[in-house]
Amino acid sequence: MNASLWAVPDPMTKLPIGPEVDPAPARRPEPGTVLEGRHVDLVPVDPAAHAGPLYAASHGAGHEALWQYLFPPPFPDEASFRAYLDKAAAAADPFMFTILDKASGDAVGHATLMRIEPGHRVIEVGNILYTPRLQRGVGATEAMYLMARHAFDELGYRRYEWKCNALNAPSRRAALRLGFTYEGTFRQHMIVKGRNRDTAWYAMLDHDWPARKLAFERWLAAENFDEEGKQRLALSALNATSIPGTTLRRASREDVAAFDAVHRAAYVWNREMLGMEPVPLLTPPEEVVSRYETWLAEDAQGLAGAIALAPQPDHLEVWSVSVDPGRQNTGLGRRLLDAAEARARILGLSELRLFTGKPLTKNIEWYHRRGYATTREEDLPDGRRLVHMTKTI
Repeated sequence: MNASLWAVPDPMTKLPIGPEVDPAPARRPEPGTVLEGRHVDLVPVDPAAHAGPLYAASHGAGHEALWQYLFPPPFPDEASFRAYLDKAAAAADPFMFTILDKASGDAVGHATLMRIEPGHRVIEVGNILYTPRLQRGVGATEAMYLMARHAFDELGYRRYEWKCNALNAPSRRAALRLGFTYEGTFRQHMIVKGRNRDTAWYAMLDHDWPARKLAFERWLAAENFDEEGKQRLALSALNATSIPGTTLRRASREDVAAFDAVHRAAYVWNREMLGMEPVPLLTPPEEVVSRYETWLAEDAQGLAGAIALAPQPDHLEVWSVSVDPGRQNTGLGRRLLDAAEARARILGLSELRLFTGKPLTKNIEWYHRRGYATTREEDLPDGRRLVHMTKTI
């Protein structure tokens, strides 16, 4: 045996360890919890009320595929399905919700929080049954938003998992659309219904959640749907973590301090010209990162610049562009605006809008050279005058 393979580390060597984490545990879902949405409500399982409609909507000819990747097979009768719901209603983990259509109050599906580990602050969403009436509707996405929001914002979890059979292509697409990150496949992980199951693992982390929450809420907004109910902005596009053709990456809460430093440094000249704080600096940096798509440009020396974007149903708002003073006049500002145009195209938008201060004539001329046209001027109560500009691509 080669002894070097089993060498004991020098006791004076400092081995790497992970960062400290707040040891306070998350909370378990509480009996009686109701999650209310605009299209659906998630309520505690009531077998007496929910078994009949859920059984009728999920069993019979044409419904076999609903059960293909779930652990239980289709139930032979309503009584056995009700017994299954009786067991679910009594359990603390898994913790099942029935999904009710908001308008009618009908039970149209169920979804479950499971493998609940408050000490590690890890929780999984799974055992999802969407009847045909719920599938592909706005309520289907809203149900997943309500559960994720409950896990992160109300219960305090730091990791939210999604696992599925690696052969379940619709589930894998759904995970990515909803903003989960693929982490790998556990081969021969289970035997389900007498067959091998390789399990694909996905997760959403607490520092991912502000951007994912923003995407959910923009997608779910009433103005994101036309008169026929067709979406204007796709959730998969809103959840993108990169812009093709660029090296920009999406900021998270961990980037707030670095973003703030570059953002403030970039606006020093603007502040001097205006004699007051520029509008983009009036919003706290943590709010910028959580409220806007904040994309970061980095080089060997660190953060070089950033652009904050706000997708709207009919245009992309360029809320701020900031380039570190040491990297100005290098073309980075132009590249950031080019990235904004690429992002607009991904979102299916053809118009970009931005604003700048009226006294900042150098900025206005620079935007004009980039193809932006002045559309209007606006007086603010504090004496500022903004110039609004737009570009069609």
